[in-house]
Formats: sequence, structure tokens, C-alpha cells
Amino acid sequence: MLAPHRRVLLMRRLTHLAARLRGWVRGSEVAVVGLAVLIGIAVGVLAWGMGAAAHGLQRLLYGLEPHLRLSAATRLPTWQLLLVPTLGGLALAGLNRIIARWRPRSPVDPIEANALRGGRLSLTDGVVVGAQTVVSNGVGASVGLEAGYAQMGGGLASRLGRAFSLRRGDLRILVGAGTAGAIGAAFNAPLTGAFYAFELVIGTYSIAALFPVVASAVSAVLVARLLQAGTYVVETTAPGVVDPVYYPLALLVGALSGLAGIALMRGVGTTESLLTRAIPSPTLRLGLGGLAVGGLALISPVALSAGHGALHTAFMTEAPAWPVLALLLVKAMASIISLGSGFRGGLFFASLLIGALGGKLFAGVLAMISPPGPDPLILTIVGMSAFGAAVIGAPLSMTFLALETTGSLAVAGPVLAAVAVSGLIVRRLFGYSFATWRFHLRGEAIRSAHDIGWVNDLTVGSLMRREVPMAPATLDLAAFRLRFPLGAVSRVVVTGEGGRYAGIVSVAEAHAAPPEGGLEGLLQMTDRVLLPSMNARIAMSAFEAAEAEAMAVVDGPGRRVIGLLTEAHLLRRYGEEVEKRRREESGIASG
Repeated sequence: MLAPHRRVLLMRRLTHLAARLRGWVRGSEVAVVGLAVLIGIAVGVLAWGMGAAAHGLQRLLYGLEPHLRLSAATRLPTWQLLLVPTLGGLALAGLNRIIARWRPRSPVDPIEANALRGGRLSLTDGVVVGAQTVVSNGVGASVGLEAGYAQMGGGLASRLGRAFSLRRGDLRILVGAGTAGAIGAAFNAPLTGAFYAFELVIGTYSIAALFPVVASAVSAVLVARLLQAGTYVVETTAPGVVDPVYYPLALLVGALSGLAGIALMRGVGTTESLLTRAIPSPTLRLGLGGLAVGGLALISPVALSAGHGALHTAFMTEAPAWPVLALLLVKAMASIISLGSGFRGGLFFASLLIGALGGKLFAGVLAMISPPGPDPLILTIVGMSAFGAAVIGAPLSMTFLALETTGSLAVAGPVLAAVAVSGLIVRRLFGYSFATWRFHLRGEAIRSAHDIGWVNDLTVGSLMRREVPMAPATLDLAAFRLRFPLGAVSRVVVTGEGGRYAGIVSVAEAHAAPPEGGLEGLLQMTDRVLLPSMNARIAMSAFEAAEAEAMAVVDGPGRRVIGLLTEAHLLRRYGEEVEKRRREESGIASG
């Protein structure tokens, strides 16, 4: 056993080494890439574990064979289809109540963390969302595991990044790298994972972000393959040459997918709102939601779980238009009811299945009009990608998913055209992806992961000058001139009875005014003030509306003056912060 003084010396050395290591990681781009590789390896293992847990739960509850997917199980008894999702909803409600007692606040999503919190994300939130997602998917609710994967990947990355005291910009990139690994491992598609991170979680593409994001995505996919994770691998074959006629068809599929994606997202929000008002009990909502999903599964098992087995079937089999339409409606309704009633999970894979069925339906309708019609496989792939882009909000990610799924560059052309049209329609007519739509319903003003948290941190209270020259409204003009001679200050805040804000007086105008007048006639900005909680953008809008050079800051209803802010200082500080974020995104931020 070490003597006390030796233990103290050892602790000091360890602390010194830890500080040096943190300093090296903070200042080294290579070290950040190394962290991303470690994160990718861990996320690959987590994806394998979560996927195995969900599939194991399905096998246990539904008696599935090892390689059979729930959404392709056509011989399940009626009682099982109705009972398991219902009891599963009640079990999830019980789990939610336990979690609420332990951790009452709502989990923070990786997109929200990067947009508002500079990449600060709790690993505990990842565990909570992961557990809820595994239970929801395992009992048969029409949700995917991607939300849990991304939450765990982002939470792990944020925790590791904060342990090394990474800068705000580097931490946001590392969170994106964690989610890239998660989505890459989920779909066995590193490019899909990387561009998911760029488009949704980081909010921009930069050379600085490229290396850690790709490193994490590739590492996670390699680990998932090594473990034979059996996650959402979608494999199909497509022709090596695509006729040019498919391009206008792809544009039309993209337009229809955009409109249908908007309808699906609004359907989830409307259903959630209606069920919350009609059924106040979360437990009862989840139970009835599970029962409704089970009822839809009586029509087709496509209603159950994420739909991996059903998507494989959609690619590999041919069917007339009407049965495909029925499957599409069943899956869409199951997804809306599952999320609207409170099951936890994502729409990523469900949107791929709905889009694939939509493309197949489109091909079937054209075959009815003009036999034999176009190749249904090509339009199935186009529909999958276009509808996924509409709902997820990541057009390039969906394009790379089609490319990695088929290995066909020829099909990637029509897919790119379709996702561009789909994304444009959703952007112009709706303005949200599914994730940001959920934030909007919660009252958050987030439309992307672009970093706006620093704007909220840049408040009027942090920018204002607290030492403010003030004078009472009862002061006569002669006394005012003696107290504030020309050149001493440029403006003075005037207060009325009880110290309430009355307005601002220009010292130059006071000295130019007739000597017999008072301060009342010189008051400006009498009804225009700032609050210390306002962020920089709100303050700039207030200055523009008031056409003022300076405004008083008051404490609220009492209108007690606590500071003064000039527009010039606000614009200078805002510009400095914008330049700082630009340098971080371009990878040239100084140490």
C-alpha cells in the first residue's frame, strides 16, 4: 500500500497527464478522428446489441423462427396479433412511469443538441430512448430502431467529447460522427450514415467534419459486419442501364412522394393531438394504440415492427396495384397510430417501406394504363428514396442508400432527380422534416441542426452596459445640462416615479433645446425597451423596428432600468460570433 504522500504525488502526476492528453486532443485533428474511430467501434457493437435484443423479444413474444422477420410472418394466430401489441403498450407505459420518476425531463435529440446546446447530449438519454425503442419495436409497434441507434451514438460521442473538453465546433462534429456510425451500422451503408450526419445532425458539410464522420461510419459498419449484426440490411439487384424515360417518371414519383410525406407527418401530429385530448391517460393510449396496430396486422403483418421483412418482399415479388395500395395504407396507418399513441421509435425504415410500396403502386397503375408498363423494381427503389427524403429530410443520404443497396450507378440518376423534387416540395410547402416537425409541435424553433444555440446564449443581459447615466424626469433642463455637459455622455436614461423607465434623452438635443423647456418634450423611446432574456436576433429586430441607436434594458413589468445596449455594439458582437462559427465549420478555428 502506498504511503499518503506517494498517493498524493501519483494523483498529481495522473492529473497532469490527463490535462496534457486533453490538451493534445483539443489541438489535434488526428486525435479527434481517433476518437471518432473508437466511437464507431462502440456504436457498431451497440447496434448489434439493440438489434439482437429487439429481434429476440419478437421471437420470444411471437414465437418466430430465427431468420423470420415479424413483418413477413403470415401465419401468426389472431389472439397473438391482438394481445402482444396491446400488452406491450401497457408494458411500455409502465416503463415510462418508472423512467419519469427517475428522470422526469424529456430526452434531448442529437439534432436538438447540436442546434441549441453546442453538442451537449446526455448518454443517459440515449439509454432511455434505446430501451423505449427496443421495447416498442420488440412488441410489434410500427417503429424502427434508428432513433435509438442515433441517440446512443450521439450520446456516447458527446460524453467522450466532453471528457476531453472539446470545443463547441469539434463536439458538434463528434456528435454527428456518432450518429453517422449508428445509421451506417443500421443499414450496412457507410455513405448513407455519413451523409445522414452531414444533412441532419451537423447541418452542413465541411472538410473538418469529413474525416471524423467517415471514420466513425466505416468503423461502425465494419464492426456490425464482423458481428453479423443482422441489422436493416436491404439488398436487391437493379439493371446496369436505365432508359431515359425513367427520369420524367422519377420526377413525378418524387412530387407524389413529397405530398404524401407531408400528409404522413401531419397525420402523426394530428393523431397525437386528438388521442391526447380524447384519452388523457398515457397508459390507456398506449394499450389502445397497440390494439389498433394488432387489428391492422390482421389485414397484413406489414403493420408490425419496422418492416424489414416486408421491404425485402416488396423488392423481390410482383403484385397487382390494388393489394399494394392496401399494404401501403395499412403500413401508413400503423406508423401514424404507433407514434401518435406514444410508442417510441423512428419513421426512417417505415418511410422506406411506404415509399417502396408507393413506387411499386405507381408502376402497377402505369401497367394497367399501358401494358406492360415500366420496370417495377426501378420505381420501387425510386419511391423508397424519394419518400424517405421527404420524411427524413436527407436527400443525399437517401440517394446513397439507393446506391449502396443496389450497387447501380444507373439507378442513382433517377433517384437523385426524385429526391430533389421530393425535398423541394416538402421544403416549400411544409418546411420541416419529421424530426424538426416533432420539435415544432413541442414549441422548439428548430428547422435544422445548424448551430443557433450560440444566438440564444448571446443575450441582451450579457451584452448590455450596466453603468447607465440616469436622471429623474423631474429634473429641470438647466440642472440636466450642468450634470451632463456636452461630450461627457451621448444619451441619458430618464426615470419616472418609483424608478420606472420613462425614456431616453439625447444630451446634444438637451443642450440645443430652449432653456425654458423640460425633459418631457425631449424623451425618446418611451415605449420601446429590451429585456435581458432577449437573444441577439430578437434584439436586432427590435432595433430595426424602433429605428434606434440605443435602447434601455428593463427588468420586466416593473420597468426598472438595469442597463443600456447600443445597436453598434450588438452588431459588432454578433458579427464576431458569426465569424467564429464560420471558422469552426471550415476547420480553421484557432486554438
